[in-house]
Amino acid sequence: MPDANSLYGPLDPAPDAGWTDAQPRMGFFTDTSVCIGCKACEVACKEWNDVPGSGLDLLGMSYDNTGALTANSWRHVAFVEQPRPAAPAADAPGSSVAGPQFLGMPGARPPGRGTGAETRSDFRWLMMSDVCKHCTHAACLDVCPTGSLFRTEFGTVVVQEDICNGCGYCIPACPYGVIDQRKGDGRAWKCTLCYDRLGAGGTPACAQACPTESIQYGPLDELRERAAHRVATLHERGVPQARLYGHDPTDGVGGDGAFFLLLDDPEVYGLPPDPVVTTRDLPRMWKRAGLAALAMAAAAVAAFVGGSS
Repeated sequence: MPDANSLYGPLDPAPDAGWTDAQPRMGFFTDTSVCIGCKACEVACKEWNDVPGSGLDLLGMSYDNTGALTANSWRHVAFVEQPRPAAPAADAPGSSVAGPQFLGMPGARPPGRGTGAETRSDFRWLMMSDVCKHCTHAACLDVCPTGSLFRTEFGTVVVQEDICNGCGYCIPACPYGVIDQRKGDGRAWKCTLCYDRLGAGGTPACAQACPTESIQYGPLDELRERAAHRVATLHERGVPQARLYGHDPTDGVGGDGAFFLLLDDPEVYGLPPDPVVTTRDLPRMWKRAGLAALAMAAAAVAAFVGGSS
């Protein structure tokens, strides 16, 4: 299967989009190993971008009150609660319970407080602040009929709400399920990576508000180097599960402008394990359609000429 790069060309999307004065590609590196789930990024995003409130729809199984990225949640902090590993077999010395034990939410004391890592083994929380990936090869750009979605000089992808006609083509085109239509509005909305702040030399609101620097903003090449060093450090500290997601420029979307350090498989965080730009086959499809049209036209001309003679 050909990768997205062989079909779509350069890895630097801004010059490819026609920017002659393109800036260094900017993006996010989200280190989930230091995310504390404070949701400061969600609040900062809403305040700066004037995003409507998401309500208080508690899910009943988590402290997460948003559930997913939506038109009204451009940043979403996921709380992934995992049960303890499977207990030893029942016939093992000192063991009386077999199989995994699924424990609910913590009791009166907050998890981790007053308990050491050596004694706390019932469950762990994996927290991740999710966001639009600002793909190198963005299918949403390919299908937008009005030009509402465009590539900025920083390599990011932005929706112009005053041009969006609400067709919704971009929603199924996104391999990550990021874009959403706002109820009562109909237009598509998503993270802009605070394009207005970038143009003024500022930092996106979410990264500015993050107290642990879980969300890091900067030139994408520098972030990738920093992320690789962080993964190596975690491996040295005995965290072999640490891995990067969305950093590889040879993957199915040409690499993401917003990538992550994860502590488990992508599916655990609700991310696709092998995302592919959904419009990757368009060039081949258009070529075949063109050849079919030419063949039909040739057949019609032949039939007309044959009938005339």
